[in-house]
Amino acid sequence: MIKSMTGYGRAAENVDGYEICFELRSVNNRYLDLNIRLPRIYGYLEDKIKKEVQKVAARGKVDVFLTVERPAGEASEVALDEGLALQYLAALKRLAEIGGLRDDISVSSVARFSDVFAKKAKEDDEDAVWTAVQTVAEKALLAFREMREKEGENLFLDLDGRLDRLEEILEGIKAHSAEALAQYRERLEVRLREYLEDHAIDEARLLTEVGIVADKIDTGEEITRLSSHIGQFRKLIRQDTPSGRTMDFLTQELNREVNTIGSKCSMIEITNLVIEAKNEIERIREQIQNIE
Repeated sequence: MIKSMTGYGRAAENVDGYEICFELRSVNNRYLDLNIRLPRIYGYLEDKIKKEVQKVAARGKVDVFLTVERPAGEASEVALDEGLALQYLAALKRLAEIGGLRDDISVSSVARFSDVFAKKAKEDDEDAVWTAVQTVAEKALLAFREMREKEGENLFLDLDGRLDRLEEILEGIKAHSAEALAQYRERLEVRLREYLEDHAIDEARLLTEVGIVADKIDTGEEITRLSSHIGQFRKLIRQDTPSGRTMDFLTQELNREVNTIGSKCSMIEITNLVIEAKNEIERIREQIQNIE
């Protein structure tokens, strides 16, 4: 079944101490335009997220938002600059020697020098972080896919109904096309009788003229192609693979064939049916802009 390009999914939970929120939304686009926003320190996750999104979206402008908060107390760690601490210790001992001071150097003596310690961001286990993020991302992606599928069901029902109406219109054009030729022959015969008055009509010439017009106004080929295009359209809206661009091409072909019918036959009933067909095709064109 077809899927819409409009979708939204969100999931947030605590996994192994990490507070994770994964959100994505999509709108129409000719190709897949993927924009991922995440904290800079988790930039290494971008390619992995991209691959996960590509599993559920082939077209559309997709925006992804990821936030990750580390477990409390694990965001940073304190490191000791051992070399600098030894230098301070040696300096304090030397000071005691040259000053004749009592050697009461302790750990706290050295710890007073703040630059002995450095606070730095704690490095994450990348695999562990991805496992946690993936757990949440899968839930958001499932909601995202389900929404696109639900929207696709609505589009399917609308398009299927419009294709039914197009087929009804085609049947009407077929019926009126036969009437159009009969009307033309009748009008031509009446005009010839008025023009020739009491002279006999040359039946051979009349048939020739009618035959020429019949070729010009014959819509059989266009109707056959329209029926074929509608059949292809029905198959496309029932398959799972992305087909929006193919439908866009078929819509152009439907419109072209209907225009040709309109230009070939000026019978008012056919003209009205052509106008209705063009309206239906325009509505189809608008709807398929949202199909993946």
